[in-house]
Amino acid sequence: MTTMLGVKYVIPSWTDSSQSANPGSLGDPFNVVVIGAGNVNFGSDEGPWNHSYRLEQKIGPRLKIVALVDPVFERAADVLQKKRASFVESAYRDTVMYKTIHEFASAMKPDQKPKLILIGCPSAYRGSDEPGRDLEIQVMKLFPNSALFVEKPVASFEVSRAFAVANAINQSGVTCSVGYMLRYLKAVQMMKKIIRDNQLTVMATIARYACAYEAIVKPLWWDKELSGGPVIEQGTHFCDLSRYFGGDVDIPTVQAHSVQWNEAPGKLSKIGVDESKIPAENRIPRVTSANW
Repeated sequence: MTTMLGVKYVIPSWTDSSQSANPGSLGDPFNVVVIGAGNVNFGSDEGPWNHSYRLEQKIGPRLKIVALVDPVFERAADVLQKKRASFVESAYRDTVMYKTIHEFASAMKPDQKPKLILIGCPSAYRGSDEPGRDLEIQVMKLFPNSALFVEKPVASFEVSRAFAVANAINQSGVTCSVGYMLRYLKAVQMMKKIIRDNQLTVMATIARYACAYEAIVKPLWWDKELSGGPVIEQGTHFCDLSRYFGGDVDIPTVQAHSVQWNEAPGKLSKIGVDESKIPAENRIPRVTSANW
């Protein structure tokens, strides 16, 4: 067994002793490179976000995490130790840690070529064609035949630079998916079916996201310069659903209001980080309301 959100779980395909002992009997190994050893890839008490668990669940004993890329080796070593102490040990047995994707590319052996590259690092380091923030572009150059899974949001900076990345992905022909998972829920798919089958027109969408601020202890999330702010970092899921049901946004019609950190309603009684270390102009708003 292993644990997620304090709950112990098993995955049936891993508990079959014949399969787990001989994963090759299920087919060729499925090599994956994971970029980012943080919460979204390996779980936390903030919520059910845990891409590694989904990979283990969907791929089963064929899964081989050939590389874990994260500049903080202590964090990477900690998650690997936990995985190797669980029933999915075989997937992480030979995982090697690297600080950059270029280090892995230089050291990669022929049998380590990844079928999938999972990008779960902060959006401050990707979603742009600007050097140092162009991770997707660098990955496609190094591994042109590997599929990509990119965590949301797709970018935190200039829209034009984000579109440059999108265009590069389209032109490459690589298979790429982004972590807007709500549109794949059975309930959402049923709603889409009802709308389609009855030839209905969506008049409006109404969505609200409430965040438990005190549970978020990552300083990056509280800094608009790094995270893009709560709408880009969190509310983006509901913006995606609104587009999925109602169509693309007519940008000039967007109107928004917010409650800022220094306004009376924005003064929080409990914060999990030292906000005084964040420049005042970069502190996140407490509430944002928008319509278009």
